[in-house]
Amino acid sequence: MDKIVIEGGVPLKGEVAISGAKNAALPILAATLLAPGIHHLYNVPPLADIRTFKKVLGLMGVSFEEGKPLIVDTSRLTGWMAPYEVVKTMRAAVLVLGPLVARARQASVSLPGGCAIGARPIDLHLKGLAAMGVKIRLNQGYVEARVKRLKGAEITLDTPTVTGTENLMMAAVLAQGVTRIHNAAQEPEVADLARFLVAMGAKIEGIGTDVLTITGVNALTPAPYTIMPDRIEAGTYLAAAAITRGEVTITNAPVAAMSAVLEKFQEAGVRLKTDDDRIVVEQGGSLVGVDVKTRPYPGFPTDMQAQFMALMTLARGASLITETIFENRFMHVSELKRLGADITISANQAMVRGKKQLLGAPVMATDLRASASLVVAGLAAQGTTEVHRVYHLDRGYAHLTEKLTALGARIRRVPA
Repeated sequence: MDKIVIEGGVPLKGEVAISGAKNAALPILAATLLAPGIHHLYNVPPLADIRTFKKVLGLMGVSFEEGKPLIVDTSRLTGWMAPYEVVKTMRAAVLVLGPLVARARQASVSLPGGCAIGARPIDLHLKGLAAMGVKIRLNQGYVEARVKRLKGAEITLDTPTVTGTENLMMAAVLAQGVTRIHNAAQEPEVADLARFLVAMGAKIEGIGTDVLTITGVNALTPAPYTIMPDRIEAGTYLAAAAITRGEVTITNAPVAAMSAVLEKFQEAGVRLKTDDDRIVVEQGGSLVGVDVKTRPYPGFPTDMQAQFMALMTLARGASLITETIFENRFMHVSELKRLGADITISANQAMVRGKKQLLGAPVMATDLRASASLVVAGLAAQGTTEVHRVYHLDRGYAHLTEKLTALGARIRRVPA
């Protein structure tokens, strides 16, 4: 098992390109199941979660030809099961449920795993599929689904679940009649999936809004598609540049999808300029504490909460960070405190009082975004920081140490 060693205190300088979005690539890979044939996908990020998901699809008869583009062959479906042994490390495997019932009329999918940041039940997925005529039973940790013919339905989600919206949308594109999903998730990655489905021949209205209207079609056909850039990766490099008082140009950034994040960074005193696909972080200004509350899109994303908290540990004054999405997403706090951060937790709120400096120390990553926050903090901390359990980072950040090294960071990955 590896660890990341950081000698902090170096302002980052240079240019960094953002990779494809993990949270768009995974549902788009799942959606290839809907259209038998050869798919050409561009900008697929080289991540552990992507490799795991390809293993899941491989068990169903899908084959891959690595390269740019990634070639996905879904011509023959030989299975419809996603077993626990393969999917226990990632909850996104549940995304095969909708496409499988649409194409194979059946599915057996292990209940999802992934980061230990709180309960993320899939009951809304199952209620929506049941409304479309799917017979569902839970059997020894598996969701077993069967349907003779999917039928359009009016579905209102209790909460705007991202994977739930994606699963139901993928099922609905081949259903008989019209499906409306009310209170749908509006995240840019959901819209990216919808655009891919439309490119394959699906009929979807309301993309990017909280009401999706899907008119079922008889069949879809493969179409080339370029996956959107990762807004969370872009936000993480933004935090790294800001906390080190660096000068960094972030290219291939999905600026339009980052409004809430960019506004909070500017409110915190970070000087930046943007155009369509670039964010330029400038030196100067001083960090000030600002309050943040995580919300579903278009609000401030929960996946940026930990990185922003790391930034606030060195801001003047105090910042109140409220987590409204997941109930167990402050596990990075105890590790940030090992670096000298002054943070007090009360229920779903963290009060961060800025310090003049952080000091390097050994820390332990607990989940993907917590890992990123520890790297961000370590880049600014005086002395040496060792981040353990970095396999979490491999799930969501492509070539992290290489990209940071190119920006001048003193960072290396070594065996633990």
